[in-house]
Amino acid sequence: MVKIGAHVGLADAVSQAKELGADQVQVFLSDPQQWKIPDLPYEGGVDAFRADVEAAGLDVYVHAPYIVNVASTNNRIRIPSRKLLQATMDRAAEVGARGVVVHGGNVTAGDDPAKGFDNWRKAIDALETDVPVLVENTAGGEHSMARTLDRIEQLWAAIQRADGAGVVGFCLDTCHAWAGGLDLTEVAHQIRAVTGRIDLVHANDSRDQAGSGADRHINFGQGTIPEEQLVGVIAAAGAPVICETKGDMAPDIAWLRERLPA
Repeated sequence: MVKIGAHVGLADAVSQAKELGADQVQVFLSDPQQWKIPDLPYEGGVDAFRADVEAAGLDVYVHAPYIVNVASTNNRIRIPSRKLLQATMDRAAEVGARGVVVHGGNVTAGDDPAKGFDNWRKAIDALETDVPVLVENTAGGEHSMARTLDRIEQLWAAIQRADGAGVVGFCLDTCHAWAGGLDLTEVAHQIRAVTGRIDLVHANDSRDQAGSGADRHINFGQGTIPEEQLVGVIAAAGAPVICETKGDMAPDIAWLRERLPA
């Protein structure tokens, strides 16, 4: 059976997982819009969190802060992003995370995308971690590093030139793929043809139409992604699943369990 879980608040991750019937959780280790990693916001700190999730039999994934953009050509963004990513990876190792999801990032208008791809290579070269870095496809942006298949292919090729390339994996977001204009009936196979792997799925319906570029998650059955395509791409990915939908995600977890093949 595919493990299915949800993005939850770290402070009560274990109790939320139990309420949701989740096999695993994804958490932020800090405010996703801040540049600092404070002490872990969990009673008892890192050791207590790790002990509690292990006792509950939960796998843990970490989502890096949204502000991380290691592709940027702006030194004031790229350099702090690298530092924050390293701090996130260090803390993720302490809590026993199975991977850290990082958005592909972007360059700005007028920049050569090749510079962004190479900045990713440099970031992985400099990174010190044994925890997998899971690059996530993004929904919109003409200058994104991981929206379209050709950009993902170029990004992956650049990362493979880094010394630490073996620690890099891929997170496929269903809403982002749909909004980014990718074909959900083929995208899992297409991504695997490029990367050789899909390590995690962010399972989300989309509020907006295919190709809209809008990153607006919504609960299963309430969005615009046809059910057969949504279930099909998750099944084809063959990876652990994290729901990032809205409100009470217990119905979404149950919905997926009913439909995914055993």
